[in-house]
Amino acid sequence: MPLYQIATIDGDGIGPEVCQSATRVLSHACGSDLLEFTRCDGGAAHYARTGHVLPDDTFALCRDSAAILHGAAGLPGVTYPDGTEVGNDLHLQLRFRLDLYANVRPVRLWQGVKSPLAGWQAGQIDYVIVRENTEGLYASRGGGINLRGEVATDTIVVTRKGVERVARFSFGLSRKRHGAPRDGKRRVTVCDKANILRSYAFFRAVCEEVAREHADVEIDYAYADAMTVHLVKRPDFYDVIVAENMFGDIISDLGAATIGGMGLSPSAELGERHGLFQGAHGSAPDIAGQNLASPLATILSGTLMLQWLAERHGDARLSAAARRIETAVGQVLAQGDAVPRDLGGSATCTEVTEAVLRRLDRAAG
Repeated sequence: MPLYQIATIDGDGIGPEVCQSATRVLSHACGSDLLEFTRCDGGAAHYARTGHVLPDDTFALCRDSAAILHGAAGLPGVTYPDGTEVGNDLHLQLRFRLDLYANVRPVRLWQGVKSPLAGWQAGQIDYVIVRENTEGLYASRGGGINLRGEVATDTIVVTRKGVERVARFSFGLSRKRHGAPRDGKRRVTVCDKANILRSYAFFRAVCEEVAREHADVEIDYAYADAMTVHLVKRPDFYDVIVAENMFGDIISDLGAATIGGMGLSPSAELGERHGLFQGAHGSAPDIAGQNLASPLATILSGTLMLQWLAERHGDARLSAAARRIETAVGQVLAQGDAVPRDLGGSATCTEVTEAVLRRLDRAAG
């Protein structure tokens, strides 16, 4: 019997295609005795049919499983009465109900991928954005005020507990990495607007307190507006960036653009006991069902899942499988075995998946 049950929500749009591609690759790399994927309902289409974006049985399975793998969620026109999108509420509910406080978004330029930034090569852009995932401006979700259609307010929420734990996570992550590409220094950059708003000044102050417990990791600061410039002009300076929820959401998409796009942007949403893994891209309903989506972001999210499970359970087989998949993806990209559409090629979702599987087979043989 497989050791690790993975709750799997295909979701909407391209979600089923990329999620099923990822499960094929993960199963191939891990063998039949490690992972068991249990598919469950959820998403905008499910809401349109049933009135529930996250059914109770799906939440229970997610809560009780070793990890959660998600494709994508959201469909045009499927909204709540207040105009907010139903699809986003799927993983937002999981995020808040399972206390997934650290959203980890690696930004890495792979060999064989041309950055939109002129002159930057593989290995020169390699940092991680850690987005505080349960507070900030998004804490107002469902609780803001729209007064008579004349005034609308949402409140930013920043707590000591929330900042301390995401800051400690970020400094701990830096200790596991090899430092910034430019100088090899382990560095945590705090992205905020501490010069304008007290909430962000508090965010920075708490990060500074945590930094004193991590003298081996340098602390750095950047205002959110300046960060949008720095990630374009000097991306090699960064190792780990920690930010409030909204700012982390924005700069992680900018970072993804510098390494080829959202199709190469994996993410992990982590708490003390639970983890949700999905590509950071959306559901792309315009190409859904056409076998045109790139599965690489979801496959790479799967490697983050394996690494997280390996650390939690002390299972070296999982971390070895994650390395094999990363190597296979790197070879596919470097050699141009199957270049997806978002990177300028014409390979289908199936063709990219098959190329990764072939590389895994060659390594095993």
